[in-house]
Amino acid sequence: MNRYPLWKYLVILVALLIGALYSLPNFFGEAPAVQISTAKPTVKIDLNTQTRIEKILADASINSTGLFFEKTGNVGTIKVRFNNTDIQLRARDVLQQKLNTDHSDPNYTIALNLLSNTPHWLTAMNALPMPLGLDLRGGVYFLLQVDMQGAVQKKLTSLATDVRSQLRDKNLRHQGIERNGDFISIRFGNLDEANVARSNLALGRPELDWEIEKGSDSAKLVARFKPTALKEVQDNAVKQNIVTLNKRVNELAVKEPVIQQQGIDRIIVQLPGVQDTARAKDIIGRTATLESRLADPVTSSISSGESPPPGTDTFRFGEGRLGVFKKSVIFSGENITDASAGFDQNQRPSVNISLDSTGGRVMQEITRENIGKPMGMILFEKGKGEVLTIATIQGEFGSKFQITGQPTTESANDLALLLRAGSLAAPMEIIEERTIGPSLGAENIEKGFKSLMYGFIAIALFMMGYYLLFGVFSTIALAVNLLLLISVLSMLQATLTLPGIAAMALAIGMAIDSNVLINERIREELRNGAAPHSAIATGFDRAWATILDSNVTTLIAGLALLAFGSGPIKGFAVVHCLGILTSMFSAVFFARGLVNLWYGKQKKLQKISIGEVWRPAELNQTGQAKGK
Repeated sequence: MNRYPLWKYLVILVALLIGALYSLPNFFGEAPAVQISTAKPTVKIDLNTQTRIEKILADASINSTGLFFEKTGNVGTIKVRFNNTDIQLRARDVLQQKLNTDHSDPNYTIALNLLSNTPHWLTAMNALPMPLGLDLRGGVYFLLQVDMQGAVQKKLTSLATDVRSQLRDKNLRHQGIERNGDFISIRFGNLDEANVARSNLALGRPELDWEIEKGSDSAKLVARFKPTALKEVQDNAVKQNIVTLNKRVNELAVKEPVIQQQGIDRIIVQLPGVQDTARAKDIIGRTATLESRLADPVTSSISSGESPPPGTDTFRFGEGRLGVFKKSVIFSGENITDASAGFDQNQRPSVNISLDSTGGRVMQEITRENIGKPMGMILFEKGKGEVLTIATIQGEFGSKFQITGQPTTESANDLALLLRAGSLAAPMEIIEERTIGPSLGAENIEKGFKSLMYGFIAIALFMMGYYLLFGVFSTIALAVNLLLLISVLSMLQATLTLPGIAAMALAIGMAIDSNVLINERIREELRNGAAPHSAIATGFDRAWATILDSNVTTLIAGLALLAFGSGPIKGFAVVHCLGILTSMFSAVFFARGLVNLWYGKQKKLQKISIGEVWRPAELNQTGQAKGK
């Protein structure tokens, strides 16, 4: 009756093995490390950089305990782990000196970090520790407010320029174009001219509502965004700002940064491990601009030590070289409306660029006069220019064209991203900031895990004292539940925060509640006179419906928190929902496996160790109750 088939024990064994394997990395702790990331969009970190770093450390007789190359998207990072902080500081100084020859304009960001001590055989199986959140690791927290009105006005300014060009191309006269707040107004001499202009403009700008306002001796054509188009402009502004922020925080060498939208117009930025608030503000709030210029037709690039031709500007072009350009600017980043990676007619990587009408008109004039000459793209940050690419003008083109010459598809994607997200789409203001020290984070970890440990011990003592051997089974099942929960969180690489630890404590209480229901149900069957084997089987079977109902209703509440919550609430909800699922496995399936393993082989079972079973009392001759 109370026996599991072999396959069920195999399922339990595999679950325990996986749980132990993927929870193990969380117990190895962290070691001091140095993280190397790129400080320039034109400098890439790849396997060749890794070989170079290995040689630098070997020449300096610095021994590391591990060197790791990681790639997130198109951004590469190298991390080197050491035995102690003395070696870590020495390695940072050596790498800073060898990798950044010009300390006033570094190519790489060398940052101190902490790296998990997890052995390589575990990391090879993708068994990694849970990343710690801001409240446990310490760092900087910003809440940014995106200026939605500024995003709309910036878009309207671009559209006003396009409208002016479109009217000129159609030979439609007007008396002036103005941008007032959230609309564009165009003055005409009479109503007929306004009607003709509206017919032409409405075809090219379907995202705008065009209305005519009559005057005594004139007419005005007013354009406003349609509600759907207005929402799209605002949403795109927030999304592009998030993309830009993600790119920028890479310079801070932050492990597991959190950059996410909150509400309609706010962005949360959490930078665990960063303590320099001033530098974080500088990186997040800086602006980047893009310019296109004609390169010198004779010498488009020179070595760093060479003298440039007179009347030209030079900008860094990779390592050890300078790009030579004319001073006049063809177009800037404000004229770029879209950029995407693709392939040219020969299936070579390229970048497709779209300009507004002003940039397209200027580009058409310049390319018509300079076919066969080189043209470059320069990205400016903090007043310093970096050459992204130099390409040869193959023919006349206007607002839509391709940039070829990219060596790989990856570099084409990088360039498209920089062109789209080189600057913020809308201004942002920091409305809240907090700095959490590493000592406070360590204290939060200590208090959180102490609460878990003390809560677990208290529950274990109560269960073993009240339910005896069945209490031991329940305690082991509770430990398995905690083990499985940690392993699942580690496999999902969910960031552990203080609310997550609180959800773990709640999961322990809910998991043991299921075992209490099972044990009390078995006691009830024994009180009703059922045989021990029958009481065990009936107790588990009949308690399952109650356990399922209670857990499903609680899971619904957890899913609601996960769907509508944000930040700490969502972190709590993730651990809470996973804890419910693991508790149903451990409290019912695993606990019954233990009971079956212990009692299943005893055919004539006389009694079981589940604590005192109070049976109904019978009245004796004196009218007093006596127990059976």
